[in-house]
This record gives sequence, C-alpha cells and structure tokens, in this order.
Amino acid sequence: MKLVTFIHKGRYRLGVKREQGVVDVVAALSAVPEVTAIPTTIHEVIDGGAEALNSLHSFVDRVLASDTDQGAYLLEESTLTLGPCVTHPNKLICVGLNYRRHAEETNAQIPQFPILFNKFNNALAGHGEDIALPKVSVKVDYEAELAIIIGKTAKYVSKEHALDYVFGYCNANDLSARDLQVRTQQWLLGKSCDKFAPLGPYVVTADEVGNPNDLAIKTIVNGEVRQHSNTSDMIFHCDEIVSYISHHMTLVPGDIILTGTPEGVVLGYPLEKQVYLKDGDIVTIEIEHLGSLTNRMVAELI
Repeated sequence: MKLVTFIHKGRYRLGVKREQGVVDVVAALSAVPEVTAIPTTIHEVIDGGAEALNSLHSFVDRVLASDTDQGAYLLEESTLTLGPCVTHPNKLICVGLNYRRHAEETNAQIPQFPILFNKFNNALAGHGEDIALPKVSVKVDYEAELAIIIGKTAKYVSKEHALDYVFGYCNANDLSARDLQVRTQQWLLGKSCDKFAPLGPYVVTADEVGNPNDLAIKTIVNGEVRQHSNTSDMIFHCDEIVSYISHHMTLVPGDIILTGTPEGVVLGYPLEKQVYLKDGDIVTIEIEHLGSLTNRMVAELI
C-alpha cells in the first residue's frame, strides 16, 4: 500500500494512493458513515500495525467499489500539497558513509560499525516543497537515501528478525551543508538545518517493496543524473542497521532511519568541479518502487 500525507485547510490528512487517484480517507468516511475504526492519520496506521493496514485496505476497496460520489474523496495527486509522508517521528536517525563507493569517493575509511547521527523534526519537508538554502552555508549537497519506517517497538532484535519490525520505506534527501558539517568533528550542524530531510511522496509498505537491499537509487539535479547506484552497495544492510540501533536505543513505531547515500555527491567531485546547490535548482530522488521525491532549492529570504 502507498500512503500519502497531504495538507487540507492547514492540517495533515491521510491519503491512500491508488491507480484512480488518492483516496482522502477522512472524506471517504463521510461518504460511508456506517464504517468506523478506520485509521485517519499516518501514525494511526503505523501504530495500529497489520490490523490497521488491513482495515484501511478493505475500506478503500469498499469505497472505490461503491456507488458513492467519488468526486468527494478521490483526488488528483498533482493538485495536492503534500507534507512529509511521516509527520511526527519520535526519532530521525541517520547512517553515515554506508555505501562502499561513497566512502571511497570521499577518501574515508570503510567504517567498522554504523556511523550514526541524527536530524530533528524541524528538518522534515514534503515532496514539492521549496527548501531554503541557509544563509550560513555556501556548500549545500544532496544525498539520495532509502528511509526505513519502523512499525513495531524494537529492542535487542536480531538481524534475522529485524525486518519484521519495519513498516515500510520512503525516499529521503539527506541534505547536508558541507561547510557546516566539517566545521567540527560532530556532523550535526550541517545536517539539521530547516527542511533538510524531505521525505516522500509516499510511505510504501514493506510487502510492496520486497528486498530493501536490491533497489535502484538515483538523484537528478536539473535533469542531470548525479547519483545512480543500488542499495546493494550498502556496507551495513537494512537488517543489520535496524538490529544494531535497537541494541543501543529502543526504536518505536514511526521512527525513521536514513540508511546512507551512494557515490555521486558534490563532496566527492574534484575540488575544481564542485558546484553546490543554488537558488532554483530542482533535485529529484528516485528509488525503485517508491516514486519520485522532488524539491526546489531557493535562497533564504529571512
């Protein structure tokens, strides 16, 4: 199932992406008032697990097969203003230098353990949203990343069972202000600027994605392909990452893990060829089965 969050009268609404369009779940419930106990936010779906997913799936099938006025709840995706596909994660955990060829292009040692850092909710942004390039940086870089959405509380889970705790996946762009990132030994400052973690356009449930470590991944800037790889190049695969983190902190439903980026970032170019993101640049992240996440970079006006 593909789940989307869109903005309706200033508030987040849950949508289900289908071939016919996006089903506005709240509006559909008004069309079929006898139905109850259907999740109406992305976090209610995640928290409710398989039961919530099944009830939502059956409800959408029923509504689309009914003789109700579909114009009241079936929306054209291109007309929607999307929010981040997960709106209120408890944690945003990121893995650095997790693609072998990316580590090589930046002349970094292959890590022995996953390198973890974090972002905060201020960094969340949605597909189609403008991203302000902070005035304090002149070296903002793109990073295509597969994001894992945790679906069940996980503590000390084994690698063999780690993916059982995953709800789904989405595209992410781990935007990075490289000049701020390397100012100190801690990367946080360069990673946590406002809207530096666009997510979307959908959360795609794990059953539709299949093997998360065999997905084509790509970044396109102004029509030019800059990153083109496969998640199979990860040093620490998704099951290893979830298991490792769960041994050091409790993961809860709705937590997001960004799993690292492949080669092709601006930082990996020779110095004379490094051209960082600028006002007007259009950046698209594409991962197999997950759609396309596109954002425009704009100059910060504050």
